[in-house]
Amino acid sequence: MDLLRFITCGSVDDGKSTLIGRLLYDSDSVSLDVLAALENRPTVHGTVDLALLTDGLRAEREQGITIDVAYKYFTTPRRKFIITDAPGHVQYTRNMVTGASTADLAIVLVDARQGVVEQTRRHSLIASLVGIRHFVLAVNKMDLVGNEQAVFDQIVADYAAVADQLKLPQVTAIPISALLGDNIVTRSKNLSWYTGPSLLEHLESVPAFEEATMGEPRFQVQFVIRPQTDDYPDYRGYAGRIQSGEYRRGDRVYILPSGQESVIEAIEVDQREVESAAAPQAVVLRLTDDVDISRGDSIVPVGSQIHVAKEVEATICWMDERPLWPGRKLLVQHHSAVVKAVVAAITYKVNVRTFGRAATESAQLNDIVGIRLKTAAPLVVDSYQHNRATGAFILVDELSGDTLAAGMVEAMQNSFVPEPLGFTI
Repeated sequence: MDLLRFITCGSVDDGKSTLIGRLLYDSDSVSLDVLAALENRPTVHGTVDLALLTDGLRAEREQGITIDVAYKYFTTPRRKFIITDAPGHVQYTRNMVTGASTADLAIVLVDARQGVVEQTRRHSLIASLVGIRHFVLAVNKMDLVGNEQAVFDQIVADYAAVADQLKLPQVTAIPISALLGDNIVTRSKNLSWYTGPSLLEHLESVPAFEEATMGEPRFQVQFVIRPQTDDYPDYRGYAGRIQSGEYRRGDRVYILPSGQESVIEAIEVDQREVESAAAPQAVVLRLTDDVDISRGDSIVPVGSQIHVAKEVEATICWMDERPLWPGRKLLVQHHSAVVKAVVAAITYKVNVRTFGRAATESAQLNDIVGIRLKTAAPLVVDSYQHNRATGAFILVDELSGDTLAAGMVEAMQNSFVPEPLGFTI
């Protein structure tokens, strides 16, 4: 079975945690001991409080809100799922960015009584920025508006304008009641005017995502293996996870950013040699030449359209309570590679109400801004639109090690694409 990762997002009290709880509960994915503990707790409107299945922190249960990102796993006869429950409060937007970065599909919940609100737009913007291509508009709490089709149709029309502004590629609208289970796992008679699939039916039918496997091959070294034992006196392997594409024994490759060339002599998976391996497998690559390779270096096939750059333009979500100003020195962590950098400029700020871009001098907590970064050492990157794996990075405080921002590469300045035959930096 294939795997689908999806995130639930939207505003406060739109019912995200309850929706996930209902999916788990109605698909028989809750263990008996957890179910027994849940049924012994106070009920909500005469039914089990399903939000407790995801809201595990004490503060979340006391306040009835989601604070941290929660991950839940369940399986149906057709597919495996990983669900990300993201918080709806504006102050926890940074947690939503973290959860959305690995999702294939976004369920945008809207309270039928409130309609499309600012946080709906903010979460939709973030989901589109991180490259999510499939969206479900789940209009929740339809039971509280008498299951009126006119209410649903108006919200669908309002969100269509948002989708058009963000150029969302595919949006499927489904009326639901997470509390009562209407249109969650099976279609509901309470919404007889709706003729489309239930939420779970739609999730099971969305095409499988093979973006990582089908992209250009990308591999970044996490660890250099040099046992230097009697059994393996000359062994030299490079361990890491294939970020995208497929590698085969005999492939001619570059080692970047140094620009050296070699050939893949062997590929090891679980200490066994294989002819090929593909994303997202963890592998060890062995090369025919003894070359200088360190943690954070990239091994890519000759002919790859990847960029080596010391200046990049990017969109970031600022996650620190202290504002960001031009000139700020920090670290760029690009998977295993960590380099010093400076924010040369803040080029724009995104207005979450209009999605327009305007000039700004600084970035505040949860702002989405464009920046230009200059790094002390070259980064081996793609644009995020071209490759989600190698186009993403985080900004880290040099002293505290705190994560300051999540970023997506838009363009590379003064970069070059490696060329075969004697290429050097």
